[in-house]
Amino acid sequence: MKYMVLALISATLPAFAQVGHPISQRFNADPSPHYFTSQTGGQFYLYATDDASNSGKYWDSTSWRLYTSKDMKSWRDAGIPLDVTIFKWARKDAKAWAPEAAYRNGKYYFYAPIGGDKIGVAISDRPDSGFIDARKDALVDKARDKNAGAEPIDPAVFVDKDGQAYMYFGTRTPKVVRLAADMINLAGEILDVQITGLPASNAKKQYGEAPFLHERNGIYYFSFSTGWPGQIIYATGPSPLGPFAYRGVILDYLRISTNHQAIIEHDGKSYLFYHDNLLPGGGDHRRSIAIAPLEYETDGSIRQINLSATSR
Repeated sequence: MKYMVLALISATLPAFAQVGHPISQRFNADPSPHYFTSQTGGQFYLYATDDASNSGKYWDSTSWRLYTSKDMKSWRDAGIPLDVTIFKWARKDAKAWAPEAAYRNGKYYFYAPIGGDKIGVAISDRPDSGFIDARKDALVDKARDKNAGAEPIDPAVFVDKDGQAYMYFGTRTPKVVRLAADMINLAGEILDVQITGLPASNAKKQYGEAPFLHERNGIYYFSFSTGWPGQIIYATGPSPLGPFAYRGVILDYLRISTNHQAIIEHDGKSYLFYHDNLLPGGGDHRRSIAIAPLEYETDGSIRQINLSATSR
């Protein structure tokens, strides 16, 4: 029966979804996927931390990597969209950690965690190059901004139906802040994201990092990693500001010390991007991005993804 179920699952997956297979033979992590239409008539852009250029002992790369695809079946390595040197205010030892991107006002915005204590924002007319520092200082600065948290990293941007943009970020305590319409300034104070109902019996089911928000059928889904190592779990709420109530696990522990997810919907289907140890020579600092289909129950809950040993 087990193998029959696996065969049925495989038969229903999109052509891209050899579940647990890396999108590239180059090490990469911390996916930020988007479907942009204004430059090429529509294609997927996947911004990533570039694990291939780090030391293999720490997340110490200094540039980000971009991958593009028309169909999510095959991905092209589009090279370096930008690196930390465009942020002249950054420390000389600043590292390029989990990125985010957004499109608005006819411009592309790139949100860059720099050095573990600041988030910068760059702007370009193109999604793949030409980025310049949009502010000449940090959008979020731990030393400057009240309630920026222990580490203002892992930015994720969500634009609601009313046009209000929000940025989520942070380790150990999740943060959210409204963005101004220009997408390069804050429009309010930094708030803690409230999550209720986390299982008290399991200390690992707590917030660690990688906050992400998406909306479906009027329900706001706040997903995140529980830590190091981390499950990807989620909570739901009535608005982008919550409060959010714990609902369950999306992706269980993998063979790696971190995880970082993003969810997109395209043509009526949902997909989870995540990273894992999938390539020869891989590990905690040499990760690989993969994709899995995401499905919902009739009550709006997310069906937990099963990455079986045979599919990985």
